[in-house]
Amino acid sequence: MFQQFNEKNRDLIVNINGRLLHRDEAGVSPFDSVVQGGDAVWEGLRLYDRRIFKLQAHLARLRRSATALGFADIPPNEKITEEIRRTLAANEMRDGVHIRLTLTRGVKITSGMDPRLNQSGPTLIVLAEHKAPVYAKSGLSLITSKMRRPPPEILDPRIHHANLLNSILAKLEANAAGADDAILLDQRGFVAETNATHLFLVRQKEVATSRVLACPEGITRATLLEICAAENIPQREADLTIAEFQEAEEVFCTGTMGELAGVTKIDGQRIGKGEIGPMTRRLSALYAERTAREGELVVD
Repeated sequence: MFQQFNEKNRDLIVNINGRLLHRDEAGVSPFDSVVQGGDAVWEGLRLYDRRIFKLQAHLARLRRSATALGFADIPPNEKITEEIRRTLAANEMRDGVHIRLTLTRGVKITSGMDPRLNQSGPTLIVLAEHKAPVYAKSGLSLITSKMRRPPPEILDPRIHHANLLNSILAKLEANAAGADDAILLDQRGFVAETNATHLFLVRQKEVATSRVLACPEGITRATLLEICAAENIPQREADLTIAEFQEAEEVFCTGTMGELAGVTKIDGQRIGKGEIGPMTRRLSALYAERTAREGELVVD
């Protein structure tokens, strides 16, 4: 799985602190905290027929993350939403769009790590692209990474931060192995998530996913658990091993950028029948129904 350039994105308009700029002209200061130390938080949003799915949940997580990092003068949700609207309008976007929302600690008065050097408030970046769900519907191949997700006492995974080196190193392993993505374990040896998504398994008509300990509280993950509850599909959150995923009847991953995607191979071993299973297809359809009827209208 390798994302391709979409010609419709060649002349994107990007929003940086309210300034609407062509993608080739947009930029952040070399003194910005995101450049200096990856000191930023982010959210991925998806636009479906003029509506952003779970917008308020994403904004709430962005605010929690920024608050946990001690950001000053976090923009109100109304301001952030308005800048998203302006960006979508400038690009004439209505559907099939992924939005990368980034909030940095802002520009420093001089280079350095100390947050007291940030005296002008956060930088808000809105990047909207024409982008369909990125994963192939034919099934993904995963490997188990040597990297581990750190426990909360080292870095709280509820902080949705922009320093993604842990994930990038795991992705490099996946690329070298010819796999789509990599699974990261926690320090105890249980599955946390992949470098980009949460993981679910299906066995005997029960859906299971890892506990949220060394991975963030995924919004798509939470939506899938809501759907299972509404449809009376047995579900559980538990400490799960790689062996349990390899022995499962079905495995799928979830995330805003890729929605639901079936996994057909882990570490070279076929999962179930080696094809997208009935539960994965059913939940994908139910998720699509949700995104088609729910969401906050942001485009007139």
